[in-house]
Amino acid sequence: MLQKWIDCFNAADAVALANLYAQDAINHQVANTPVIGKTAIHKMFVNEFATSKMVCIVEHIFEDGEWAIMEWKDPLGLRGCGFFHVQNDKIVFQRGYWDKLSFLKQHGLPVENSDENPNT
Repeated sequence: MLQKWIDCFNAADAVALANLYAQDAINHQVANTPVIGKTAIHKMFVNEFATSKMVCIVEHIFEDGEWAIMEWKDPLGLRGCGFFHVQNDKIVFQRGYWDKLSFLKQHGLPVENSDENPNT
């Protein structure tokens, strides 16, 4: 499942990515507010792929029962990790950890004011 997710992410295929999630899945990138539901997750990916070119280079993958953990980097040097809870061949929960400030700066995106958004 995680390899499918990586392939879809690197192809910037928001439709295929969304189809890997359960209807009521939660995607919580800790630098942002949790995104709830397959439709909202699809919209999130559409918006993110329209904003910047993202590439996931796998460093390590670990599996423990229904959980997969991936350490990753991107071509610009950003590193992070993601936790995926998979049930019945669908992602039901995902949590990601990465440095949002570094991401925004590397991609030339506006840096949000931390007073307006406590998650930055």
